[in-house]
Amino acid sequence: MEKQTTGAWVVHHGRKVAADMRGAAEFSAIDLAAKSAGLLARLGESDEATLTPEQVIAAAKVGNLNPKTELSACLEHLQKRKLIDRSSTGAVSVLGVSGSSALMHAADLFEDNEPDSTERAAITLAELSSQAPITAIGAIEFLGDTHKLTKADATDFVQQASQIGFVDAEGEGTDRLLFNGNLFRRDTAAKAKKVIDSLSSAEQNKIVVFDAELKAAGAVTAASAIKILGEPLFSKVRAAALYDMNIVSNEAGEHVFITSPGSFHKFSNPLTEDAFDHAKALVAALTYGMTHSSAARGQIWGINLLLGKLIRGGTVGPATAIGNDYRALEIERVVQTERSGYGFKMRLLKREVGVIALEVLKGRNAAAAALETLPSAGMRSYTAPEAARVRLRKGQSPTSRAQTRSLLSAIRGGGGL
Repeated sequence: MEKQTTGAWVVHHGRKVAADMRGAAEFSAIDLAAKSAGLLARLGESDEATLTPEQVIAAAKVGNLNPKTELSACLEHLQKRKLIDRSSTGAVSVLGVSGSSALMHAADLFEDNEPDSTERAAITLAELSSQAPITAIGAIEFLGDTHKLTKADATDFVQQASQIGFVDAEGEGTDRLLFNGNLFRRDTAAKAKKVIDSLSSAEQNKIVVFDAELKAAGAVTAASAIKILGEPLFSKVRAAALYDMNIVSNEAGEHVFITSPGSFHKFSNPLTEDAFDHAKALVAALTYGMTHSSAARGQIWGINLLLGKLIRGGTVGPATAIGNDYRALEIERVVQTERSGYGFKMRLLKREVGVIALEVLKGRNAAAAALETLPSAGMRSYTAPEAARVRLRKGQSPTSRAQTRSLLSAIRGGGGL
């Protein structure tokens, strides 16, 4: 398995482990490696950066790290690998970091932590079930042979893997099928065809109509998807991970729109293309802005020109919309804003994220029409497809407004909101 792919699975599994009460204790190598790599991706940008102690703590909180206990362990882990420098004041300097390099480091950090057989099995099972669904009995035999697990240990692990969320399971007993949410990020067309072939002719016709709409727009609201597909078919293809759900949150509530899992595939493996979900969040924010910002507020009318300037390292603005619509991206340190007159200016800290977003949105200004039903309030937070799937299984509380304001203040260096 390529190192970058291993790193992507470490990050993926780390999110699942963090949501499980006993996950961190039983999968400690995955947990520490994922948290450290996530922190690195959040601290770093395309160029060398130095962050204040307050900004470092904010970055930790964004990643759900306990600043009193977990932050120091992650920073020490990164420093041992010479990925960061720490000053006596608590400031942190980071050389240029991209999403792909952060995944490579995640794989190295995973190995540094001396993972046990079940942790290695977790990576293998994820890769296996992302290529095609596999029966539980098939997985038990393969993992037992590959990682020298007894049949009893392999059986226990496969059961635990579906409970934690490393994979999804459909059915009962050893005949149940195992798959995961990244199933349709590889060989999308071939796998989608298999699902579509299993549908009735009427359902297939609805899928054809919906796919044409999605291809033209880039993003379609859940309401539009249900209107075209109908609730039963929409639920069926959503459960099979044929399409991605993206959740945009603002003061008016939460709003779901649909994208294709393969839409973020550029030239490399789509699993590793946007493992930290930054490009998805940027596409969501830009599409949202194209729809809801008035000209006086800073409506986006030339997405190719805007992203082109940001990718080249330029600054856009000032506009009042920038200070409100990109807060989720500010918190993840994808963009940086600063007050300018009555509005805000913005620059892109992670330029490779802009390149991916441009590939998705290029020539697809019709994506603005996909979100016309959303209320015109600033995008306060973004929930990525995999996290949206998890929320269907487990109740997760959103970040509070007070916490959001506190984090933004720290990230902006104490500047106004």
